[in-house]
Amino acid sequence: MNEQRRYYFDWAATAPPPPVQKQFDTALLFGNPSSKHTEGRAARESLEESRRRCAAALDTDTNTTYFTSGATESNTIALFSILLRQADGIKQTLLTTTAEHPSVLQNCATLKQLGIPVYYMDTATYGGADPEILEKNLHKNTDTTMLAMMYVNNENGAVSNLNKLVETARRKSAKKLHIHIDMAQALGKLPLSLRNMDIDSASFSAHKIGGPRGIGILYLRKPLQTLCKGGGQEGGQRPGTENTAGAFYFAETLETLPVQKNYNDAVIKMAHLINALRSIDRCTINPEIRETEDPRFSPYILRASFKNAPGEVMQRLLDDEGFAVSTGSACSSAVKKHPSPKTAADSEEHDFTSIRISIGRDTQIDEIEQLIEAIHRVLRQI
Repeated sequence: MNEQRRYYFDWAATAPPPPVQKQFDTALLFGNPSSKHTEGRAARESLEESRRRCAAALDTDTNTTYFTSGATESNTIALFSILLRQADGIKQTLLTTTAEHPSVLQNCATLKQLGIPVYYMDTATYGGADPEILEKNLHKNTDTTMLAMMYVNNENGAVSNLNKLVETARRKSAKKLHIHIDMAQALGKLPLSLRNMDIDSASFSAHKIGGPRGIGILYLRKPLQTLCKGGGQEGGQRPGTENTAGAFYFAETLETLPVQKNYNDAVIKMAHLINALRSIDRCTINPEIRETEDPRFSPYILRASFKNAPGEVMQRLLDDEGFAVSTGSACSSAVKKHPSPKTAADSEEHDFTSIRISIGRDTQIDEIEQLIEAIHRVLRQI
């Protein structure tokens, strides 16, 4: 019996690794970077070289670049720093959107339990954060001290106008406002220059671009007071023995990504996918206002719903056909009691019948055509 060919359309959850030019030398660099002996110094030198390479790729300085286990931990460190500022007698409040990743929304819920006021604002119709809505919320909630938003929506690919949002926040906030941006779905897909962004912190995950799991970056314009204490690693911002090999492969992957070329290719692939899906009577692109080539959306992520076809059923049947898609964020799926975050573009029916199709650098047009044929076959079963 021939082994079934697999087609991967869940790049937003995790990306397959690209070929790397250099290999981490475990035999030489296994030492603890905090140790003072020869092996430890070699590991420290490798770690700092990886930090330098990552910082250069993000257009920032090494002293703003802290290695973590991923974007979830980076978000948590930034958000929970608000508790220590509150403990110092500086009243803290947080503003976010209803469409954030679970690592933001669930931590906001915990902060609320711990006595931190949390305000939630809707998104624009297309699903991204809206400067006018932000302005109204900051005018209403003048005590806001932290703003947390994502750059690219992980469910439908909506790209927020980050420059306009930050400009609005700085202009409307009467006090020093900490702006934290979840950039997990922007890394390696949109041009990023942290030096030119007036933000205070940002989160990144290596596995979203094909790097290893268990390594990420927390960008901090200035160091924070953090809840987690330990050995003082990563400038005291994230204690614990550093993942030296992970940092090496993060740098290797990030540094070699042809961001603009991949983006241009993805625009062509996504246009083909959207046009093909719109030819299916039972399919609706979410949100419906999304155009074939639409700069308001990442060309790597698409959300589509199918009439009278539950998303989980579509996912299972497509998996049986050899196609990996998702019903949304893998982190949302892992915790059943927490539904996917909601944007203004969502309806209850579309949320129930939607799947997320995400593509990447290796996705081919013929694979998209195979997916469309599989969707036709699956819909005939439902």
